[in-house]
Amino acid sequence: MAVPSRSETDGDPIRIIAVDDHSLLRDALCQLIEAEDDLTVVADADRTQGLAELVERTAAQVVLLDVEIPGSHAPTVVAELTDRFPALHVLMLSMHGDTQLVQELLARGARGYLHKSVPRESLLAAIRNAVAHDPQLTIALPSSGIHGSGFAAPEQQRLSPREREVLTLAAAALSNRQIANRLNVAEGTVKRHLRNIFEKLGAVSRIDAVNKARDAQLIPRP
Repeated sequence: MAVPSRSETDGDPIRIIAVDDHSLLRDALCQLIEAEDDLTVVADADRTQGLAELVERTAAQVVLLDVEIPGSHAPTVVAELTDRFPALHVLMLSMHGDTQLVQELLARGARGYLHKSVPRESLLAAIRNAVAHDPQLTIALPSSGIHGSGFAAPEQQRLSPREREVLTLAAAALSNRQIANRLNVAEGTVKRHLRNIFEKLGAVSRIDAVNKARDAQLIPRP
């Protein structure tokens, strides 16, 4: 496990621990995060042993946890972390989209489950939304995953031009406040648009809505 020497204080970027046993993937993930001004990797690890102590030592706010760590049972790890650190946000990363596993991890306290093929914007938005205490869980899977694929034509046509505009900005990892400023509307208006979008698309989170809208060609892909 590697821990940066610099101390983390209040007002610093969101503090993140990346856990993945594949060093190349973990390094790429850390580089992606460090490129963002409001995010920082305070530690990375290739195993879950000692992870709770690492969270405590770094005061991490988010743990990005690979589901398939050898010698580790992901649901148990999540439960132990969230029991010990109620304010911690655990986001699961995986190459698989097993419905039962997703549901078990969310039931144990995970704040989201993202397939490793999701766009970088989806991951960044999941991190920011979790720390912002967005009540929506993040589930971002391929179209063949937990929510299936495709939408009926009437559903596609129900998204208004403004809703598509809001969702396009959300896909770029903008916060509700940033979207409101960009569109010169109230933040409450943005939230209302997002609620309508979730309902129309049957989405459970911003990222889920973005992925479904992209699959249905309602908003452009990056």
